Amino acid sequence: MGSSLLRPILVRAASLGAVLIVVLFLLVTMLGATGYSDNILEAQIGEELRVLRTSLAETVTDPDAIEGIIAARRTELEASYGLDQAWYERLPAVVAQVLVFDLGEARSIRASDGSNDVGDIILERLPRTMMLLTTSLLITAAISLTLGVYLSTRPGSRLDRIVSWFAAITNGLPSWWAGIMLILILSIWLRILPDGGMFSTPPPEGFIPTLLDLARHALLPVATLVLVSVGPSIYVTRTMTLDVAFQDHVTVARAKGLPEGIVRRRHILRVAAPPIVTGLILGLAASLSGAILIETVFGWEGMGLLYFKTFTGQPDESIIIGLTFMYTLIYVGARLLLEVLYVFLDPRVRYE
Repeated sequence: MGSSLLRPILVRAASLGAVLIVVLFLLVTMLGATGYSDNILEAQIGEELRVLRTSLAETVTDPDAIEGIIAARRTELEASYGLDQAWYERLPAVVAQVLVFDLGEARSIRASDGSNDVGDIILERLPRTMMLLTTSLLITAAISLTLGVYLSTRPGSRLDRIVSWFAAITNGLPSWWAGIMLILILSIWLRILPDGGMFSTPPPEGFIPTLLDLARHALLPVATLVLVSVGPSIYVTRTMTLDVAFQDHVTVARAKGLPEGIVRRRHILRVAAPPIVTGLILGLAASLSGAILIETVFGWEGMGLLYFKTFTGQPDESIIIGLTFMYTLIYVGARLLLEVLYVFLDPRVRYE
């Protein structure tokens, strides 16, 4: 039994690992074939040479000597950055380097401790992003599971119609617009919550005050994520459990006199759990892309804001590749987690 379940899961893990490698190859190919990668590196070299030229002008009076030093330094930098090779010659080495979690060094962005290691920079911001996403997911899941299962037993009721309208409106609501509206109402007009950032200025002293200050600053971005996702999530849960709510085994459970709460949890929600859990977990992975807008609106120093700064500020190839790798890795991990959970959530699922 154990081996019959383990082997297919390992096969799925291998296939998802192949997906990860393919995504990396496509990303590096796109950056290289379009010339974007070379342009980034050449811009960085040009900036370093500009600084060097300014420094040399203060100490060296011979223009030819300055040009010679600049030319020699350019050759060194081009070899260091790999520009002495074609992009397709650099591709295998870049992918292999990323797969062993050697993400390279950032050119301009630093971690809070001053490190320019891309892994340190991303890992510093990953918990901040996951804090927003997991908190909003837990709140959304609690509301949608409770209300969705309840509505599935009362289709067509007034509350069911209200929730359907709410889901239709919020489903098309841009997260950035919802965030700005909440800032206008709760921060600027009512002055209840801070309008952005992660900590007050100056930051509070002590662990508990700092934690409370962080939670206070997280309220608006979390509320925004919940606002734009809870309506559709309730509607999807209601739709998935609606058919189950009127099946024979549910009718028999009610005929036995079981309390309605037990009927919903054991006989409705449990049967409909696999597709619901699938939606929640994949929704968490997919919401990483939405975090770019939310973190940018609220100035939340997570992976999303890092992505935005990398593209809108001084582009950095290492950070772009590292962030894409991390996003893909999280998605692959979510899919693998689903493969395992399906076996436990639905006893009917057995790999042959």
